[in-house]
Amino acid sequence: MNLCVFGATGATGRLLTEQALARGHEVVVFARSASKLSQRHPRLTVLQGDLEDAAAVGEAVRGSDAVISLLGPRSGSKQRPLVRGMRNILEAMEKHGVRRIVQTLTPSSPDPKDSFDLKLRLMVGMVKLGLRAAYEEIVGMGELLRRSDRDWTIVRVPLLNDKPASGKVRIGYPGQGILGTFLSRSDLAAFVLDETQNRRFVHQAPMISN
Repeated sequence: MNLCVFGATGATGRLLTEQALARGHEVVVFARSASKLSQRHPRLTVLQGDLEDAAAVGEAVRGSDAVISLLGPRSGSKQRPLVRGMRNILEAMEKHGVRRIVQTLTPSSPDPKDSFDLKLRLMVGMVKLGLRAAYEEIVGMGELLRRSDRDWTIVRVPLLNDKPASGKVRIGYPGQGILGTFLSRSDLAAFVLDETQNRRFVHQAPMISN
């Protein structure tokens, strides 16, 4: 597949890019600071630009089979560029006929299938209270995706760690009693790549954990 990846300079993004290349995909990475990505590969193209530059986002998306977004708000940031950036991504996808997008978010983005989970409710409450701008970015991106006519999947994640991939993830919704508190970034990267291709959860927002 021809994949366009946003958020590839973070810890999970670097792992996902590495795994995508290992699987034989062509990867275009869009990054504000291309120097943060040290990977080099014949099937890797790095485009530098700003999410709020619609033309630059469109150039990255053009020709893709699918878009993967690992974009997430920075801790402590009071700026809110990600909702505007997501709008540019979705508009570029429509313009260039790209239907598939997989976005990682946190449980701050709610889903109708969620049930009451005290631990997650407290975690989301702390984010909402202490990191209001980040909370609003997460909720806003989720709402944009849900309103779009693209073939979206939202993969919601708990606390991430750098443990080696286990090859196994639990998939469900808060309140079902099957989800854990942590998830390996390597397992997240593999799940996102699998979901991009197999389309198991189109128009759904499952949460995964180890």
